[in-house]
Amino acid sequence: MSEPPAGYGGAAATLPAVPDGRARAGRVEAALGDPADPGNPYGYAALLRADRLAERFDAGEELLDSLAVPAEFVPAALGGRLGSYEDLVGVMRPVFRRDVGLAMGYGMTSWMAASDVWLAGTTRQRAWLADVLLDGGKAAIAQHETAHSNDYVRSGVTARRTPDGLVLGGVKPLINNLERARALVLFCRTGDEPGSRSHSTLLLRPDELPADRAALLPRRVAVGLRGCRFAGIEFDECPVPATALLGPEGGGVATALRSFQLSRTVIASCAVAAVDTVLRTAVMFEQSRTSPARPGRATDAARASASTTGAFVNLLLYDSLAVFALRALHLLPEETSVYSAALKYLLPKVLIETMYDLSTVLGSGIYSREGSLGIFQKHVRDVPVLSLGHAGTAACQATVIPQLSSLARTSWLRAEPPPGALFRPGDPVPPLPADRLSLACGHEALTACLPLIADEAPGADPAERALTGYARALVAELSELRERVRTLARGGRPGVWPAAGFALVDRYALLLAAAAVLGVWRQAGRGGDPFLAEASWAAAALHRVARRLGLRVADLPQGCAARIRHEVQLRYGAQISYDLYTTPVSG
Repeated sequence: MSEPPAGYGGAAATLPAVPDGRARAGRVEAALGDPADPGNPYGYAALLRADRLAERFDAGEELLDSLAVPAEFVPAALGGRLGSYEDLVGVMRPVFRRDVGLAMGYGMTSWMAASDVWLAGTTRQRAWLADVLLDGGKAAIAQHETAHSNDYVRSGVTARRTPDGLVLGGVKPLINNLERARALVLFCRTGDEPGSRSHSTLLLRPDELPADRAALLPRRVAVGLRGCRFAGIEFDECPVPATALLGPEGGGVATALRSFQLSRTVIASCAVAAVDTVLRTAVMFEQSRTSPARPGRATDAARASASTTGAFVNLLLYDSLAVFALRALHLLPEETSVYSAALKYLLPKVLIETMYDLSTVLGSGIYSREGSLGIFQKHVRDVPVLSLGHAGTAACQATVIPQLSSLARTSWLRAEPPPGALFRPGDPVPPLPADRLSLACGHEALTACLPLIADEAPGADPAERALTGYARALVAELSELRERVRTLARGGRPGVWPAAGFALVDRYALLLAAAAVLGVWRQAGRGGDPFLAEASWAAAALHRVARRLGLRVADLPQGCAARIRHEVQLRYGAQISYDLYTTPVSG
């Protein structure tokens, strides 16, 4: 193995000159090396050994330090490299592809905590945290409420005013990286009255908390992310300065809701990379089973082929919405409360279900804990953890439900289609206009892609004709959804509308993903990737959405599955990622 790049010297050091996000992502991927090489200190053998011992993957962390990855979490204006969230995801996908626990424990937890500071902190708070992260320090965020089903507004920690500042009491039982955090973002209750103004956010220095008033609770080892160190903290009349307030007192919920738009989008987008590895592992296993040396039954081979092909379609379906949501943070920030919630809502319904479906390809191999098959089991344990907490299914639905009535009235089948730039992965984007992040816009343009394609004349190609037909069926479904929402809104019966809304959000999220597929396909046809410019994958994705919605649509043309299957094999052999960015992967 080659030696890792030169060490990273912290905030005062000059960042290595790496031209753009895609190049930096490639640098991380190349440095991680061949994961199947048993001699690779950053490969599967080493990381699975750490996972069995429930220890941090220290070699991986040291490598990421040497690559100056903490700079990706810090805005460029504060000395870092964070200018595009698409670039951040690009750099972190190679890490997620290798080890979700490494990605979360090393950096994404710090970035999630820092996002609150970048949004609501004072100039001094932002500069201090930037120095901490650029120096290789870690930040932790305390929002989870395990005693209350992770309902973050039922905080177990209270903060009351005193002449000298604030006094904290209560327990936060589950905080990643708390033991080594140099900064702690704490969500707490500062008022007794009901409503969103009763919570605040604090930025604390754990090393300055009095040990007799802030007790560290024992570490808890989870089933997933075993290498992450989750611990709790108990406050007993613990004094902190009033300057610890992050944003105005009572502004914690507003800060959290804006920050969630970033974290839901970025973490859900990164999850694609882990499922990429699961698919790659299944393809490898499938090929070994069907090789001349190990002939398998034709039915088993057909079933495995259908599973891997379907998984690839699911990845492209999900990544289409992920690309749109990431780019919307910069280009349509007012609307991202809907897109971020829909994307994170679909994570367990598309990605996790895809992994479980791929497990049928491995059969008893799913129980292996070594080598390339061992990483399959690890990802199956780790990825579901990303869908828990404040970004869980119910929380994401609850974000969209209050906006359904407005969406039905002003957007669905009325809005103009979004600009094409939202569907072109990797195109430059302007800096994030954080002041334009809206808690609830009640408007979105993405679903306008459905009637745009449905109204076009079908092409001569069977896949294009099928695609147009599926788009028309989904437009009819959107129209029906609009009428159902209007009917419920007119009824106005307390309790009925929110309950019915959960099922409606499920259908709406799938329609958003289908619309994103059409946008990506249309833009790819104007000079993008040749495979993505073909209609086969897009038709297959819409066909899956239609069937999931229970719609009666025509079967997928026979040639589509064969073309997609060919691409699965082509990307596997060429070591190209299974997402929309088609980047080189190691091993």
